[in-house]
Amino acid sequence: MEPRFTLTDNEIGARFAKRFGTASLAIVQSPLPKVVREQVSLRVSQINGCGWCVDVHTKELAAAGEPAVRINLVAAWREATVFTEAEQAALALAEEGTRIADGRPGVSDDTWARVRKHYDGDQTAALVALVAQMNSANRLAVIVHQKGGAYEAGTYAS
Repeated sequence: MEPRFTLTDNEIGARFAKRFGTASLAIVQSPLPKVVREQVSLRVSQINGCGWCVDVHTKELAAAGEPAVRINLVAAWREATVFTEAEQAALALAEEGTRIADGRPGVSDDTWARVRKHYDGDQTAALVALVAQMNSANRLAVIVHQKGGAYEAGTYAS
């Protein structure tokens, strides 16, 4: 599978990508911890099968000092002992917010209560925005066949 299109090589695509990146600053500059942001981004990307985004977020977690066991177990977080209750709440929100079309009622009241127990209003807003934005990013990358493997940690830091 070869890449179909480089969005940023097109004027409209480049303008969109710039604004998409600017919107992400609200999330990056929020009080939501970086590790939680990356875990949520990784889990959404795993569900959506986005190789590029899985590559980005596994490498960003590693660069943030996360041990391999925690990175590797994001895919099976419910069956792992290495995540805090707060991280589990965020991962549950990521899954339920991503799998809306799978016959679920969206985000359950239980998951929402767990999120609100561990995250204040700003962090909750950032989590909701992150799940929505990662789903959008995954769709962009999957549609154009953007492949994973070449990302270098810190590329998007600026």
